[in-house]
Amino acid sequence: MAYPRHPERGPGVDQRVVFLMSLTIGLAVALTGALWALADGSAAKGPRGAAPTALHVLESPETVVEMPSPATSLPPVMLHVTPVADPCAQEAVQQALAAGSDEAVVAAFGGGAAFRSAVSAGNAPCIDLADPRREWAVVNKSRPLNPLDFAPAAFGDPALVVDDAGSLRADVAPALDQLSAAADAAGVGRIALASGYRSYATQVQTYSSQIQQYGQAQGDALSARPGFSEHQTGLAADVVSCAGGCGDIDSFGGTSAGEWVAANGWQYGFVVRYVAGQSAVTGYDPEPWHLRYVGPALAAAYHDGGFATLEQFFGLSAAPAYLG
Repeated sequence: MAYPRHPERGPGVDQRVVFLMSLTIGLAVALTGALWALADGSAAKGPRGAAPTALHVLESPETVVEMPSPATSLPPVMLHVTPVADPCAQEAVQQALAAGSDEAVVAAFGGGAAFRSAVSAGNAPCIDLADPRREWAVVNKSRPLNPLDFAPAAFGDPALVVDDAGSLRADVAPALDQLSAAADAAGVGRIALASGYRSYATQVQTYSSQIQQYGQAQGDALSARPGFSEHQTGLAADVVSCAGGCGDIDSFGGTSAGEWVAANGWQYGFVVRYVAGQSAVTGYDPEPWHLRYVGPALAAAYHDGGFATLEQFFGLSAAPAYLG
């Protein structure tokens, strides 16, 4: 058998060697394919029963075997992100805000839990937690009132007060009366207001008295600086138990009335603002007598969610001390 010679391959290259090398490669490919087929259990079936692909042995050194091209890229993955709806864009929310009804605003959000979730997630730009006119206002040592000398537009007097208790915001006084009547019906006695709204000027005197008596550090743990007090909003009520005679605020936490209020006050829109174990968040010692009105819807969400502070409820930073 004669093997053709190709001068263009260069001198000294024996074409028989090239032919034998090609034949050897072809046989190796065929043998490997057969072994793979036997290992799979069947040489006649491909993946999922597909017909096997035939292997062609090279019979000429000029034949070129074309291998399938490897995948060099994957198809792009298209992500479709649906933006979170802004509750503030809803007409019902806008109308409630314009009307000044806090309960209607919370209801338009879908209730207290939905309102809290939107606010704490930063998805409620129309809700200003610094607005002292609103039930959801948060006042603490890092969040002063704006303006500092803020005063509510209207006041109301609860049915039962002791000493020079002052007033509450007009819509809060009836809520305290309802709480007092419910406590009396539950057998723990009526609840009286011992201290309600305090003006900026009054808080100057109250704070100064605490500092003189206890010193700066302890005074700051007991009383708010002027312009930093919840009492100035008209939403805060220091209360006492009047079961068999009205007591004082310091003894309120150890009474049946104090326990009842802590467990049931939320049903009337009140939460205990400063509870034990949370001084590092609120900046104040526990005050079981200090009730804060946030409205029935938010108070229910506060209670059901097991929250202990308004800072936690709205996802705000702790305020253990004044910034300056």
